[in-house]
Amino acid sequence: MGEKILGREEILKAIAEALKPLDYVYGMWQCGSSAFKRVDQWSDIDIVVDADDDKVRAVFPIIDKALEALAPIEISYECPQPMSEGAYQKVYKLEGISRFMVIEVCVVKHSGSEKFLQREIHGEVLVHFDKENLTEIKPIDEEKFYAQLNTRLENVEKLFNIYQFLIEKEINRDNRIEALAFYNNFTLSPLVEVLRMKYNPYRYNFKSRYVYYDLPKKVVKKLEELYFITGIEDLSLKHKEAIRWFNSTVAELREAKRS
Repeated sequence: MGEKILGREEILKAIAEALKPLDYVYGMWQCGSSAFKRVDQWSDIDIVVDADDDKVRAVFPIIDKALEALAPIEISYECPQPMSEGAYQKVYKLEGISRFMVIEVCVVKHSGSEKFLQREIHGEVLVHFDKENLTEIKPIDEEKFYAQLNTRLENVEKLFNIYQFLIEKEINRDNRIEALAFYNNFTLSPLVEVLRMKYNPYRYNFKSRYVYYDLPKKVVKKLEELYFITGIEDLSLKHKEAIRWFNSTVAELREAKRS
């Protein structure tokens, strides 16, 4: 049999209708591609639910039941630890529908500060219901944010400058897998982070996620060339190029800070 015709809106409607009547649930909104108007046939569903602190995990069985009324749950996984402070996640894959239509539900504590609502970071979330005007939040405190960003820049630069020897060491030993792993972790990852600080600072800690949307096309093209390696000699050359790019980007960030 082919895939069932079960769309995003039907899934979202079922979850919202199940949660809205509960007196311990205060709001539900969509993040991810929906908040940036980038939904396509490969998009999953990212939902945030706000609930009383002692009822956070009680939300998941309600969602289970709502989804099971639409289609059998093929796989689900409830994260055993908070994905961030006061935020718990469960992921669902429904049977017989598009394998891309994974449903990620994050339930946040009502008293918690992190609700994934900052427009500068998470876009314009799509609100399904909001009983206490939770989604009406103030803009980011730029002075506080950039103080934190500058501290992070200092730490990233120090770690980068310390650990480049790992790549060189494994290249010299011809340990290609280790050299490539260290290159990805200790060279490319911090390079992407400082490039984000330059071009999209509010999302500096998103790693390689959304680089095709958050960074200029010419920057992404250059990054692609550094990520795709043809051999050990190519790795050695691109490692040196990545170091130069990292250092020049840090210098530009520091110059911008002074001006």
